[in-house]
Amino acid sequence: MTALLAGRHSQYLGNLVIGLLVIGLLAVMYVNAPSFFRVNNLINVLVQASILGTLAIGLCFVFVGGGIDLSLPATMAFAGIIGAMLMRDTQMVWIGPLAMLAVGSLVGAFNGFAVGFLSMKPFVVTLATMTVVGGFSIWITASQSVFGHPYVFEDIFLCRFLSLPVSVWVFFLAIIAGQLCLEKAPYGQKLRAVGYNERAALIARVSTGKIVWGSYVIAGAAAGLTAIFLVARLGSASAKLGSDALLLDVISACVIGRVSIYGGIGTPLGVALGALVVTLITNSLNLFGISFFASLVVKGAIILLLVYIDTIMRRRA
Repeated sequence: MTALLAGRHSQYLGNLVIGLLVIGLLAVMYVNAPSFFRVNNLINVLVQASILGTLAIGLCFVFVGGGIDLSLPATMAFAGIIGAMLMRDTQMVWIGPLAMLAVGSLVGAFNGFAVGFLSMKPFVVTLATMTVVGGFSIWITASQSVFGHPYVFEDIFLCRFLSLPVSVWVFFLAIIAGQLCLEKAPYGQKLRAVGYNERAALIARVSTGKIVWGSYVIAGAAAGLTAIFLVARLGSASAKLGSDALLLDVISACVIGRVSIYGGIGTPLGVALGALVVTLITNSLNLFGISFFASLVVKGAIILLLVYIDTIMRRRA
């Protein structure tokens, strides 16, 4: 438990370091690309970070519980497709968001049941789910985008409040809710205990199966919530939304946000800052004319470095 508390204190210090990194990236952009600071571009960066960050907060819960979910981007794409199809066929706006949240939560519940109650390996389970869900998305759409939903759907989920899109406000609410859940709620304390030492949690009579199951449901719901805003932003749904590049970005946001891949340590606030860093890196590389594939190399190298640091710190704890 002492090691866990030390890890949480280092987490807060890590958030401060990430905040300084964000300031540093912004300073570099100010010197080399002043056009980056146009209001519309800054809002666009916030929107991108909010979509990535909402999905990454869901993954944060899974990581804190000692698991991993590779299926989140594919689940998001699948939920978006089902919701868009239902809206297209019924022309009822309300059914789309509900379907996306329901589909995401159901996929998460399946993953959580397999991992939490059947004790299956999360990597294998979520890899299989990613393959099945991704394949099903391609099958039912014939690799085509899904259009035809009512325009009022976009009017609702692309509207602005105090000059910021609603997706950004929902992201802020997700940060607050996630932070309160992991830091103050009994569920969050139990999830950290399970992630840090499952055997000790079992001895303490924690229902580890239910706790782990809940983390995957939360992640699935986050995927469904992300699908709502991404479909509204793009005006269509497609299996391509669940790309491997998005999975890399989501994991990068968590790792940069000081979430331990070994479990027990991580905060939604750190993940939000990590998502902002990933978005800034992506945008800065684009502005400097660096290719998409080179950006993947940069992000992959960052993940390897931070995981290595996390491993060393874990051994010393």
